[in-house]
Amino acid sequence: MRTAKKGSVEVPAFVRHLVKETERRVSSLFKGGRGGAGGASEEEEGGAIIPCPYLDRPALDKLLEEGFAPGGGVHFACACMQGWRATMEDFHNCFPHLGGVLADWAFFAVFDGHAGSAVAEHCSRNLLEHILATGSVGPEEDVERVTEGIHEGFLSLDKQLHSVATREGWERGGTTVVSTLLTPQSIYFANLGDSRALLCRGGRVAFATADHKPYGPAEKERIERAGGSVALQRVNGSLAVSRALGDFGYKTAEWRSPREQMVSPEPEVTVVERSPMDEFLILACDGVWDAISNDDLCEFVSSRLRVCTDLREVCSQVIDLCLYKGSLDNISVVLVCFPAAPQLCPEALHREAELDHLLQSKVAEIFEELSGRGEDPDLLSVLTVLASTVIPGLPPGGGLQSKRNCIISAYYQQKEARQLRLSQETGGASETF
Repeated sequence: MRTAKKGSVEVPAFVRHLVKETERRVSSLFKGGRGGAGGASEEEEGGAIIPCPYLDRPALDKLLEEGFAPGGGVHFACACMQGWRATMEDFHNCFPHLGGVLADWAFFAVFDGHAGSAVAEHCSRNLLEHILATGSVGPEEDVERVTEGIHEGFLSLDKQLHSVATREGWERGGTTVVSTLLTPQSIYFANLGDSRALLCRGGRVAFATADHKPYGPAEKERIERAGGSVALQRVNGSLAVSRALGDFGYKTAEWRSPREQMVSPEPEVTVVERSPMDEFLILACDGVWDAISNDDLCEFVSSRLRVCTDLREVCSQVIDLCLYKGSLDNISVVLVCFPAAPQLCPEALHREAELDHLLQSKVAEIFEELSGRGEDPDLLSVLTVLASTVIPGLPPGGGLQSKRNCIISAYYQQKEARQLRLSQETGGASETF
């Protein structure tokens, strides 16, 4: 269950045009040059058919949500997009208040599934319930008890999931999790795998969770003690994360406890005391973090909050930025803003308008220059020339990629104007005969 307003955003036509111009290059890179419909199959050496993990073109529709927490001035939004992946395997939780004696507590989480979406969906529906069922979470907020309750909740869910997975045939599936439990005094970060959360405080990253990768010294030692190995930076050469819910094929060492299996279901829990300087939290899957660093994302979101009051739009811009930076995964991001978050700034709005005008002028100049050479400028040619141009005032952390929608829109305006001009010239020439 999600407590939020739901909606969808229409994908701009010029973004779809960009996809059409780039999809063949991406498809060729990841599919050996094969065409065909999205989700086409590929052959293994043994002749077995396996589904291709990538689409021929990305699924660009976004699910957007927003909401408020009563009291405390917390405002949140979420956006998720399937992207280039053949299926959507991300899920999320947005509970801005837990109700009853925990009315001023909140819970947010992102679940990034692999080998199917069933495990991620199941965990997104049940994790909070398992944490609360431990009885360790109460209005008195004993930090040690709450921390232990989060640990026990994850382990309890994984145990329950095992029986469900066996019955439903989900043994191969798994999910990473990153979650935050907000109380009036604290923020409890719980991380399992390579989804990540960060806290921006006073304009900088004050805390970020650490990814659980098989090649980490402590993770590798646990994997080997459970009878596994790390090859190609993966568990047994296959799984790219060393902690997850599910993935029961990696939890078969009878001589090891559940926490000590090759793939552990035990989260890493960190408690951060809340501060009046806290600005915002970001929780996201690795489809975001593979494309942008912690510091860059903190800077980018800060800059967007100064020119946009719609948190859904800010999340949407984060997704677009990651897509343009080359993310090929599902992309999900949750943004939680505190009272100290950056506010709309007239000076920042003025600078943004000046930047948009500059980019439109640069696109027009490049378009005319290429046209003057007798060329029919395509979008990628214009983008290539623009990328080698010094553009002052680009959004910090986002760079030129974060303004691609503006650039693409300006390009198609120039293209349509040129086509109209040529059509009028052709028509005028016909009338003279």
